[in-house]
Amino acid sequence: MKSKKLSDVIIKTFKSNGFELSEPDVLLDSNYIIERSGEKFRSSMLTFERDDGKIMCLRPDLTVASCLNFLKKKTSSKIYYSGKAYRRSTSKSSNFINDQLGIEILGSRNEIYDDFKVVETILKSAKKIKKKNIEIKVGDISLFKNLIYALDMPERWKLRLIRHFWRPTYFEELLKRLEKNTDIDSLLFYADKKKFNKMKKMDKNKTIAGRTISEILKRFDKKIKDPRSFSNGKKIVKIIKSFLKINCKLSKLDEKLLNFAQKNNLKKNIFKDLKSINNLKKLKQNVNFITNFGREIEYYTGIVFEISSGNKEIARGGRYNDLLKSLGAKKNVPAVGAAINLNNL
Repeated sequence: MKSKKLSDVIIKTFKSNGFELSEPDVLLDSNYIIERSGEKFRSSMLTFERDDGKIMCLRPDLTVASCLNFLKKKTSSKIYYSGKAYRRSTSKSSNFINDQLGIEILGSRNEIYDDFKVVETILKSAKKIKKKNIEIKVGDISLFKNLIYALDMPERWKLRLIRHFWRPTYFEELLKRLEKNTDIDSLLFYADKKKFNKMKKMDKNKTIAGRTISEILKRFDKKIKDPRSFSNGKKIVKIIKSFLKINCKLSKLDEKLLNFAQKNNLKKNIFKDLKSINNLKKLKQNVNFITNFGREIEYYTGIVFEISSGNKEIARGGRYNDLLKSLGAKKNVPAVGAAINLNNL
């Protein structure tokens, strides 16, 4: 009964902020999750095989399911949902059914306004249900990409670090290899060349995992032509690790990033895209910015945030501008959203 009352209050808040009901599918093609989410979801998926051999899964979160609904033209662009997410857990005390209430803005035309709208709506919902000691953590995946592209290292290393940023354990292994200048072995290098030559004969407009053959060939070409030797790995790793230790109040972020850039002889404007993050100052709520936050899910591309109460996470979300294209849209569709975990209320 308590959960029902809390849900009603939250849904009323969603509706009053212009969000319309969507009812995403419970069953999904497991490939959508395997190819586009992080290890956290992959290891927690509940799957089964259909009679035709296709592997299906119960939705581990509702964002992908909501995006698929949107692409099928079943929903408007500004939606809310109420439903269950199903995840296997290693903790005996955890329930594999997570009751969620969430919002998404799909086809987000005004990034600064929409990012703020999602965070503000979730925050209002938390306050409406009388949650106290509310804290907000914020990160921005795009700032890490800006840093990597500004560093002087081979293109293949830039692509590799960005691609695996959402896999913290493997990412740390990559940093160790970069530090010691231990590149990929020759077998992998020649395997790339073999794939490259094979794909050159394919239809350049064909899409694989959200990218065209033409785009993949460009990436392969860079990897193959890139210089094989690199001596500044130790210095680069030190800069990256220093960046990932930044943890400060949002009000101090501009100063922190400027000092970081100056200390490491980087251009002052490499972190210029802070308007969406700095706009959260209007919330009149203490916000902590953490550069190492929000890496567990592969599809996030910009702002990521978590709202907690009494050291318990109650909501999490972020911006994901590439996900809808990887799910079948003809081009990137900017989007941002968040979900409240009713189990933690």
